[in-house]
Amino acid sequence: MSDYDLTQVLTSVGPRLRALRKARGGTLARLSEETGISLSTLSRLEAGQREPTLKLLLPLAKAYGVPLDELVGAPQTGDPRIHPRPFMRHGHTWIPLTRHLGGMHAYKQVLPVTKVTKTDRPATRPEQGMHEGYEWLYVLSGRLLLALGDHDLVLTAGEAAEFDTRTPHGLANAGDHPVEFLALYGPQGERMHVRARPGGGGGEREDGSSSGG
Repeated sequence: MSDYDLTQVLTSVGPRLRALRKARGGTLARLSEETGISLSTLSRLEAGQREPTLKLLLPLAKAYGVPLDELVGAPQTGDPRIHPRPFMRHGHTWIPLTRHLGGMHAYKQVLPVTKVTKTDRPATRPEQGMHEGYEWLYVLSGRLLLALGDHDLVLTAGEAAEFDTRTPHGLANAGDHPVEFLALYGPQGERMHVRARPGGGGGEREDGSSSGG
């Protein structure tokens, strides 16, 4: 690799780190607690004012659950296949389906079985979070509870939903089997044609038809 190529790789690390953090709705303060890297160092890394050494990148790759070469944007070999490396976050299994850190991100997620009530709701309502962007969900199997603001929606296999992630939201398993679903999201994710509308019995398309299969 030439000196020019090396410089290009190093200068791209900061924007990649920032895009990855924002895509996951994280803050520098939270990332600092998780990695042990000081807040000022993380800020300088994202701004391109600090050299991204291996000592700094290794804990960041572990925190984000991505291979080290994805943080530095290592040249591709020409093989288009993605080799996902599952990781755990908040008790959920995440399987990356996309390679790039910028733009939209695709994941397959698996939620384990939790205790549910007779009304097909988890005994404890999922904790809600919010961040910039939009999220799109498609349920592959099981029953997925989407707690969106003050409303609860149960999505089943074949149903999809999309929502503004600035609305408080949380996910939980609402069935007696693990629930598997696909999730697309990003800091500036494009709005999909399916929206979850609070107050209904499930996801609805913009034309008002059911989003179920």
